[in-house]
Amino acid sequence: MSAWFRDGVACESIPIDDRGLQYGDGVFETIAIRDGSPRLWRYHVDRLVEGCKCLRITPPAETVLRGWLEHALRSSAADVADCVAKIIVTAGVSQRGYGRLSPSEANTLVGLFPTMPLAADAYKDGVETILCRTRLACGSATAGFKTLNRIEQVLARSECLAAGAFEGLTLDAEERLICGTMSNVFIVSNKVLMTPSVERSGVAGVMRRHVIDCLEAAGISVQIGDITEQEFNAADEVFLCNSQFGVLPVRSCGAHQFGVGELTRRAMALLAGNGIGECAV
Repeated sequence: MSAWFRDGVACESIPIDDRGLQYGDGVFETIAIRDGSPRLWRYHVDRLVEGCKCLRITPPAETVLRGWLEHALRSSAADVADCVAKIIVTAGVSQRGYGRLSPSEANTLVGLFPTMPLAADAYKDGVETILCRTRLACGSATAGFKTLNRIEQVLARSECLAAGAFEGLTLDAEERLICGTMSNVFIVSNKVLMTPSVERSGVAGVMRRHVIDCLEAAGISVQIGDITEQEFNAADEVFLCNSQFGVLPVRSCGAHQFGVGELTRRAMALLAGNGIGECAV
Protein backbone atom coordinates (compact mmCIF):
# COMPACT_ATOMS: atom_id res chain seq x y z
CA MET A 1 0.00 0.00 0.00
CA SER A 2 1.15 3.49 -0.85
CA ALA A 3 -0.91 6.49 -1.81
CA TRP A 4 0.07 10.11 -2.41
CA PHE A 5 -1.85 13.36 -2.27
CA ARG A 6 -0.67 16.82 -3.33
CA ASP A 7 -2.37 19.72 -1.60
CA GLY A 8 -5.21 17.37 -0.74
CA VAL A 9 -5.67 15.89 -4.23
CA ALA A 10 -4.62 12.35 -5.17
CA CYS A 11 -1.52 12.40 -7.37
CA GLU A 12 1.07 10.13 -8.95
CA SER A 13 3.72 12.72 -9.85
CA ILE A 14 5.18 16.12 -9.00
CA PRO A 15 6.50 18.86 -11.31
CA ILE A 16 10.01 18.00 -12.48
CA ASP A 17 11.18 21.52 -11.59
CA ASP A 18 9.93 21.33 -7.99
CA ARG A 19 12.71 22.60 -5.74
CA GLY A 20 12.32 19.62 -3.43
CA LEU A 21 13.44 17.38 -6.28
CA GLN A 22 15.98 19.78 -7.76
CA TYR A 23 17.76 20.88 -4.57
CA GLY A 24 16.28 19.07 -1.58
CA ASP A 25 14.64 22.42 -0.74
CA GLY A 26 12.02 21.35 1.75
CA VAL A 27 11.24 19.48 4.95
CA PHE A 28 9.37 16.32 5.86
CA GLU A 29 7.82 14.49 8.80
CA THR A 30 7.24 10.75 9.16
CA ILE A 31 4.26 10.21 11.44
CA ALA A 32 2.99 7.05 13.10
CA ILE A 33 -0.76 6.63 12.61
CA ARG A 34 -2.15 4.59 15.46
CA ASP A 35 -5.85 3.77 15.83
CA GLY A 36 -6.48 6.16 12.94
CA SER A 37 -4.86 9.20 14.57
CA PRO A 38 -1.44 10.83 14.07
CA ARG A 39 0.77 10.15 17.09
CA LEU A 40 2.77 13.05 18.55
CA TRP A 41 1.07 15.41 16.11
CA ARG A 42 1.92 18.53 18.12
CA TYR A 43 5.63 17.71 18.12
CA HIS A 44 5.64 16.95 14.41
CA VAL A 45 3.88 20.21 13.54
CA ASP A 46 6.20 22.23 15.76
CA ARG A 47 9.29 20.86 14.03
CA LEU A 48 7.82 21.16 10.54
CA VAL A 49 6.90 24.81 11.12
CA GLU A 50 10.33 25.64 12.53
CA GLY A 51 12.02 23.82 9.65
CA CYS A 52 9.97 25.79 7.13
CA LYS A 53 10.86 29.00 8.93
CA CYS A 54 14.55 28.11 8.68
CA LEU A 55 14.21 27.47 4.93
CA ARG A 56 11.93 30.50 4.43
CA ILE A 57 9.02 28.42 3.16
CA THR A 58 5.43 29.31 4.02
CA PRO A 59 3.78 26.06 5.15
CA PRO A 60 0.05 25.39 5.02
CA ALA A 61 -1.90 26.29 8.15
CA GLU A 62 -2.02 23.51 10.71
CA THR A 63 -5.79 23.07 10.26
CA VAL A 64 -5.31 22.71 6.50
CA LEU A 65 -2.46 20.25 6.93
CA ARG A 66 -4.46 18.14 9.38
CA GLY A 67 -7.42 18.22 7.01
CA TRP A 68 -5.29 16.97 4.12
CA LEU A 69 -3.92 14.16 6.27
CA GLU A 70 -7.38 13.10 7.43
CA HIS A 71 -8.65 13.25 3.84
CA ALA A 72 -5.81 10.97 2.75
CA LEU A 73 -6.64 8.50 5.51
CA ARG A 74 -10.34 8.50 4.59
CA SER A 75 -9.59 8.15 0.88
CA SER A 76 -7.25 5.17 1.13
CA ALA A 77 -8.63 1.83 0.00
CA ALA A 78 -6.31 0.05 2.44
CA ASP A 79 -6.68 -0.37 6.20
CA VAL A 80 -4.93 2.70 7.57
CA ALA A 81 -5.82 2.38 11.25
CA ASP A 82 -2.12 1.65 11.85
CA CYS A 83 0.19 2.97 9.15
CA VAL A 84 2.90 5.49 8.35
CA ALA A 85 2.11 8.97 7.03
CA LYS A 86 4.80 11.06 5.39
CA ILE A 87 4.26 14.79 4.99
CA ILE A 88 6.61 16.63 2.63
CA VAL A 89 6.60 20.42 2.26
CA THR A 90 8.77 21.69 -0.59
CA ALA A 91 9.63 25.21 -1.72
CA GLY A 92 7.58 24.57 -4.85
CA VAL A 93 8.51 25.67 -8.36
CA SER A 94 10.70 28.69 -9.09
CA GLN A 95 13.36 29.88 -11.47
CA ARG A 96 16.37 27.63 -12.16
CA GLY A 97 19.31 28.07 -9.80
CA TYR A 98 19.96 27.72 -6.09
CA GLY A 99 18.66 31.13 -5.07
CA ARG A 100 15.00 32.01 -4.76
CA LEU A 101 12.85 34.82 -3.54
CA SER A 102 11.28 34.15 -0.15
CA PRO A 103 8.89 33.28 1.25
CA SER A 104 8.16 30.58 -1.29
CA GLU A 105 4.74 29.12 -2.09
CA ALA A 106 4.90 25.56 -0.85
CA ASN A 107 3.90 22.27 -2.41
CA THR A 108 2.64 19.81 0.20
CA LEU A 109 2.57 16.05 -0.29
CA VAL A 110 1.00 13.46 2.00
CA GLY A 111 1.91 9.81 1.52
CA LEU A 112 0.60 6.70 3.28
CA PHE A 113 2.57 3.48 3.75
CA PRO A 114 2.11 0.24 5.68
CA THR A 115 3.61 0.08 9.13
CA MET A 116 6.28 -2.56 9.77
CA PRO A 117 6.05 -3.65 13.42
CA LEU A 118 9.16 -5.14 15.00
CA ALA A 119 9.36 -8.53 16.66
CA ALA A 120 8.82 -8.59 20.42
CA ASP A 121 12.38 -9.91 20.86
CA ALA A 122 13.78 -6.58 19.66
CA TYR A 123 12.13 -4.82 22.60
CA LYS A 124 13.01 -7.55 25.06
CA ASP A 125 16.60 -8.41 24.11
CA GLY A 126 17.75 -5.34 22.18
CA VAL A 127 19.09 -4.81 18.68
CA GLU A 128 22.49 -4.91 17.01
CA THR A 129 24.06 -1.72 15.69
CA ILE A 130 27.27 -0.61 14.01
CA LEU A 131 29.29 2.60 14.11
CA CYS A 132 29.21 4.04 10.58
CA ARG A 133 32.25 5.34 8.74
CA THR A 134 30.16 8.16 7.26
CA ARG A 135 30.56 11.35 9.30
CA LEU A 136 27.97 14.12 9.67
CA ALA A 137 28.95 17.69 8.84
CA CYS A 138 29.28 20.10 11.78
CA GLY A 139 27.65 23.48 12.13
CA SER A 140 24.77 22.94 9.71
CA ALA A 141 22.32 25.83 9.42
CA THR A 142 19.53 23.23 9.33
CA ALA A 143 20.72 21.13 12.28
CA GLY A 144 17.83 19.54 14.15
CA PHE A 145 15.33 19.70 11.28
CA LYS A 146 14.25 16.98 8.84
CA THR A 147 15.14 18.63 5.57
CA LEU A 148 15.00 16.79 2.27
CA ASN A 149 18.81 16.80 2.18
CA ARG A 150 19.45 13.31 3.63
CA ILE A 151 22.46 12.15 1.63
CA GLU A 152 24.62 11.62 4.73
CA GLN A 153 21.92 9.36 6.17
CA VAL A 154 21.59 7.55 2.82
CA LEU A 155 25.31 6.77 2.82
CA ALA A 156 25.35 5.72 6.47
CA ARG A 157 22.19 3.62 6.12
CA SER A 158 23.73 1.80 3.17
CA GLU A 159 26.65 0.83 5.43
CA CYS A 160 24.20 -0.43 8.01
CA LEU A 161 22.25 -2.56 5.55
CA ALA A 162 25.44 -4.05 4.10
CA ALA A 163 26.51 -5.07 7.61
CA GLY A 164 23.13 -6.62 8.43
CA ALA A 165 22.68 -4.41 11.49
CA PHE A 166 19.39 -2.97 12.67
CA GLU A 167 20.79 0.55 12.93
CA GLY A 168 23.96 2.50 12.21
CA LEU A 169 25.17 5.15 14.65
CA THR A 170 26.92 8.24 13.35
CA LEU A 171 29.62 10.58 14.61
CA ASP A 172 30.15 14.11 13.37
CA ALA A 173 33.33 15.38 11.73
CA GLU A 174 34.72 16.18 15.20
CA GLU A 175 34.18 12.60 16.41
CA ARG A 176 31.16 13.32 18.61
CA LEU A 177 28.29 10.84 18.78
CA ILE A 178 25.20 12.42 17.20
CA CYS A 179 22.42 9.97 16.29
CA GLY A 180 21.46 6.92 14.28
CA THR A 181 20.60 6.89 10.60
CA MET A 182 16.90 6.81 11.52
CA SER A 183 16.92 7.30 15.28
CA ASN A 184 18.20 9.25 18.24
CA VAL A 185 20.40 7.62 20.85
CA PHE A 186 20.59 7.70 24.66
CA ILE A 187 23.32 6.23 26.84
CA VAL A 188 23.48 5.39 30.54
CA SER A 189 26.84 5.59 32.34
CA ASN A 190 27.08 5.19 36.12
CA LYS A 191 23.29 5.66 36.32
CA VAL A 192 23.49 9.01 34.50
CA LEU A 193 21.25 9.27 31.42
CA MET A 194 22.63 11.28 28.48
CA THR A 195 21.74 12.06 24.89
CA PRO A 196 23.85 13.90 22.30
CA SER A 197 23.25 17.52 21.44
CA VAL A 198 21.85 18.01 17.94
CA GLU A 199 22.48 21.74 17.77
CA ARG A 200 25.35 21.37 15.27
CA SER A 201 24.21 18.33 13.26
CA GLY A 202 21.67 15.53 13.28
CA VAL A 203 17.91 15.56 13.78
CA ALA A 204 15.96 16.50 16.89
CA GLY A 205 13.53 13.59 16.77
CA VAL A 206 9.97 13.95 18.01
CA MET A 207 10.29 10.70 19.97
CA ARG A 208 13.52 12.04 21.52
CA ARG A 209 11.52 15.04 22.71
CA HIS A 210 8.76 12.78 24.02
CA VAL A 211 11.25 10.54 25.84
CA ILE A 212 12.90 13.54 27.52
CA ASP A 213 9.53 15.02 28.49
CA CYS A 214 8.28 11.72 29.96
CA LEU A 215 11.49 11.03 31.86
CA GLU A 216 11.75 14.50 33.32
CA ALA A 217 8.06 14.45 34.32
CA ALA A 218 8.92 11.28 36.26
CA GLY A 219 11.84 13.00 37.99
CA ILE A 220 14.57 11.41 35.83
CA SER A 221 16.95 14.02 34.48
CA VAL A 222 18.52 13.76 31.03
CA GLN A 223 21.86 15.41 30.30
CA ILE A 224 22.14 16.82 26.77
CA GLY A 225 25.64 17.48 25.49
CA ASP A 226 28.72 16.16 23.74
CA ILE A 227 29.41 12.41 23.92
CA THR A 228 32.68 11.06 22.59
CA GLU A 229 33.12 7.69 20.94
CA GLN A 230 35.08 6.53 23.99
CA GLU A 231 32.26 7.55 26.34
CA PHE A 232 29.77 5.73 24.15
CA ASN A 233 31.85 2.55 24.09
CA ALA A 234 32.09 2.62 27.90
CA ALA A 235 28.31 3.03 28.42
CA ASP A 236 26.40 0.61 30.65
CA GLU A 237 23.17 0.90 28.65
CA VAL A 238 22.23 2.27 25.24
CA PHE A 239 18.79 2.72 23.72
CA LEU A 240 17.38 4.16 20.50
CA CYS A 241 14.15 5.99 19.80
CA ASN A 242 12.19 7.12 16.78
CA SER A 243 8.63 8.06 15.89
CA GLN A 244 7.70 4.61 14.57
CA PHE A 245 9.12 2.05 17.01
CA GLY A 246 9.26 4.12 20.20
CA VAL A 247 12.22 2.96 22.33
CA LEU A 248 14.50 0.00 21.62
CA PRO A 249 17.38 -1.31 23.75
CA VAL A 250 20.76 -1.76 22.06
CA ARG A 251 22.60 -4.96 22.91
CA SER A 252 25.70 -4.34 20.80
CA CYS A 253 27.57 -1.91 18.60
CA GLY A 254 30.16 -3.85 16.69
CA ALA A 255 32.32 -5.63 19.29
CA HIS A 256 30.92 -3.61 22.20
CA GLN A 257 28.19 -5.24 24.30
CA PHE A 258 25.60 -3.42 26.41
CA GLY A 259 23.14 -4.57 29.02
CA VAL A 260 19.40 -3.98 28.82
CA GLY A 261 19.31 -2.22 32.16
CA GLU A 262 17.06 -0.50 34.65
CA LEU A 263 16.91 2.96 33.11
CA THR A 264 16.20 1.58 29.66
CA ARG A 265 13.33 -0.49 31.02
CA ARG A 266 12.10 2.50 33.00
CA ALA A 267 12.08 4.65 29.87
CA MET A 268 10.16 1.97 27.97
CA ALA A 269 7.59 1.65 30.74
CA LEU A 270 7.08 5.41 30.87
CA LEU A 271 6.63 5.57 27.11
CA ALA A 272 4.17 2.66 27.19
CA GLY A 273 2.13 4.63 29.72
CA ASN A 274 2.26 7.74 27.56
CA GLY A 275 0.85 6.59 24.26
CA ILE A 276 3.66 4.46 22.79
CA GLY A 277 2.11 1.01 22.90
CA GLU A 278 5.03 -0.73 21.20
CA CYS A 279 7.10 -0.26 24.37
CA ALA A 280 4.76 -2.35 26.53
CA VAL A 281 6.88 -5.49 26.94
